[in-house]
Amino acid sequence: MVNPIKSYRNTFIILTGVLLLIFMINISLGSVYIPLKQLFLAFIDGEVEKESWKSILLDYRLPKAITAIIVGSGLSISGLLMQTLFRNPLAGPYVLGISSGASLGVAILILGASFFGATAASYAFSSWGHAIAASLGAFLVLSAVMLAAIKVRNTMSILIIGLMFGSLTASVISVLAYFSSANQLQQYLFWSFGSLGNLSWNEISVLLIVFLIGMTFVILIIKPLNSLLLGENYAKSMGVNVKRTRNFTLISTSLLTGVITAFSGPIAFIGLAVPHLTKLLFSTSNHKILVPAVAISGAIIMLICDSIAQLPTSEYTLPINAITSLFGAPIIIWLLIRKRKITY
Repeated sequence: MVNPIKSYRNTFIILTGVLLLIFMINISLGSVYIPLKQLFLAFIDGEVEKESWKSILLDYRLPKAITAIIVGSGLSISGLLMQTLFRNPLAGPYVLGISSGASLGVAILILGASFFGATAASYAFSSWGHAIAASLGAFLVLSAVMLAAIKVRNTMSILIIGLMFGSLTASVISVLAYFSSANQLQQYLFWSFGSLGNLSWNEISVLLIVFLIGMTFVILIIKPLNSLLLGENYAKSMGVNVKRTRNFTLISTSLLTGVITAFSGPIAFIGLAVPHLTKLLFSTSNHKILVPAVAISGAIIMLICDSIAQLPTSEYTLPINAITSLFGAPIIIWLLIRKRKITY
């Protein structure tokens, strides 16, 4: 039997080469020009002309590029899982309300800091404080969704429940915003723009560990996901444990989406658009092909968006959410207008 990955070997080699190229371009861009030769010297711990160049590369640009790869891959995989589980081309990584829960956690920390005293106010300006608050909010919504999944057998009902949790948390955030100061609103707005920078290596380590745990769950359910494409009844007839597959899908999506939102804020459209583009590129619905392909494609697209957001040769950086929306929205519109047949 022919290994399906082997038939796409050349495409994967090209994608990997493109990823490495975009990665090098990404870390070479910024307000400070650094010659290409100095980039390589910094990585091999060679002697760099200016010590500040090495610090910029290793303490800012490299962590940001690695974060972009993890964020792009994680959100794209989450989007693919949701589109397969719900058999809906417009399902994305945030349909379960996990991102809304994370946003609520940060909103309570920032907008409600004045109600919790000086200690909470100090955490409101801390990246770790944002990450912990977002993680707690995401975990609470995840727990509620998982409890609903136990009681509800219909997958579409879980989708509706997730959307309702999103609406509920948005309402609470609106109430908090109404009673907040202009400074608090501005801080929360900046967080909601999303950001790939300003993460320390310790924070990236936590992000990577949770990402790998989430991907482990994804690998365990690749084969059952192919069966789910033809419906739950067909999957059951093939001997697939649908409930286990559904729970693993929800857990992996929640882990990936939750930790990414916690450290980088809510980043739109990557999880929705990249799976569509990858399916058009590979012309397959086999998840053994799609999972690695979507992961690599998501990393490439996120690196490109980050490179554009940096406004090369400028000292200004645009919000990453603005760039991903400018990229993702036209693609979804184009796909819907073309009505290209894609299997879900």
